[in-house]
Amino acid sequence: MEECEKIRDVAELDARLTEPSDELVADIARLNGDIVILGVSGKMGVTLARLAKNAADRAGVKKRIIGVSRFSEPEARKELETHGVETIVADLLDEDQLRGLPEVANVIYMVGHKFGTTGSEHLTWAINAYLPGRVAEKYRRARIVVFSTGNVYPLTPVRQGGADEEHPTGPVGEYAQSCLGRERVLEYFSRRYGTPMVFLRLNYAIDLRYGVLLDVARAVKEGQPIDLRMGHVNVIWQGDANTIALRSLALCSTPPRVLNVTGPETISIRWLAEQFGHRFGVEPRFTYEEAETALLSNATRAHQLFGYPKVSLRQMIDWTAAWVQAGGPTWQKPTHFQEREGRF
Repeated sequence: MEECEKIRDVAELDARLTEPSDELVADIARLNGDIVILGVSGKMGVTLARLAKNAADRAGVKKRIIGVSRFSEPEARKELETHGVETIVADLLDEDQLRGLPEVANVIYMVGHKFGTTGSEHLTWAINAYLPGRVAEKYRRARIVVFSTGNVYPLTPVRQGGADEEHPTGPVGEYAQSCLGRERVLEYFSRRYGTPMVFLRLNYAIDLRYGVLLDVARAVKEGQPIDLRMGHVNVIWQGDANTIALRSLALCSTPPRVLNVTGPETISIRWLAEQFGHRFGVEPRFTYEEAETALLSNATRAHQLFGYPKVSLRQMIDWTAAWVQAGGPTWQKPTHFQEREGRF
């Protein structure tokens, strides 16, 4: 394997994911009020909460960072509290528990249901489209940054470089449809109450424990054939995506502002596999051929507002290759980026 820079363990990984940029520290210093993160125990929420706490501490401002979740995995709650994030155990679908949450000026909404949608469509719609309306009623006087998804767009020709925010939506499958439902319901309450919001349409955040790069790297190393039908993707380092989410609190508006959040590259899955193959000293195996369309987003608006991501694609590839080669821990949660029919 070619020698490349490494992240040695989970502690170092989390330290990198939660290191605030100077720009974030400045924005948090100017932000009025506390921050509540709903759905904090998901893949991105724990590091987002820690990032917010670190930014507030570095800015020298007293600001409560509150994480809310059912915390089905108690380790996430323990980690947050160890790093100074307050936690509240709550099932947001329980109206009394939702009403009992503290009033705050800033909300990061991360609640969603994707994997397991097929066969449980009713639960997916309840979480992704009904619950947002209840939250919007509760926090009608707050600023709300909402994690959405690039899945609300249709598959677009690869040569066009991805859908921008003006591109018509066209969700494929019930998961994506319910995510567009989330946006539409929240937009209704934003217009009704004047609640300022931002919708972040995210495509594939990268953490060495999960993500498209990990999926491809493991397949290459294990000699598994890589499905090329979804032949191109966008990715962004999770720390950069979380930074954008927190900085977006200053940009909330009514009607809601929409921002695509991903990296600048349209990445060939074939090229990506070859990069890992070079680093591992193996020849990647492929199945099927690239389609002319893919789920791709154009994030130039976010790049104009916040600058390009701090962590480059090649840096992510190097880190992922070293992590896989060393047998670093993973969350065993494939992205299913290959899915073209929207069945999750």
